[in-house]
Amino acid sequence: MHWPCLLVGLAIMVGGSIYPLMFARMQDGNARADHGLAMLLFWAMSAGIVRGVGFIPRARLWRRLFSATACALALALAAALRFGA
Repeated sequence: MHWPCLLVGLAIMVGGSIYPLMFARMQDGNARADHGLAMLLFWAMSAGIVRGVGFIPRARLWRRLFSATACALALALAAALRFGA
């Protein structure tokens, strides 16, 4: 078990279920779908849950895509996209 990753994955899952607008951006007072932001958050959630439960894929590509580093990177990119300029 990798608790930090699991908690990130579960927080995104529960947060997105309770407040779906976290996957959208506000423009001119209207929420607009932001597919890049949603993709990064879903990647962080997936990597967090996969690594958090202790599963480590054998194939190098999947191991990197679902690692703790990938979870942190996707979360940081999502935060930069959401709260950046």
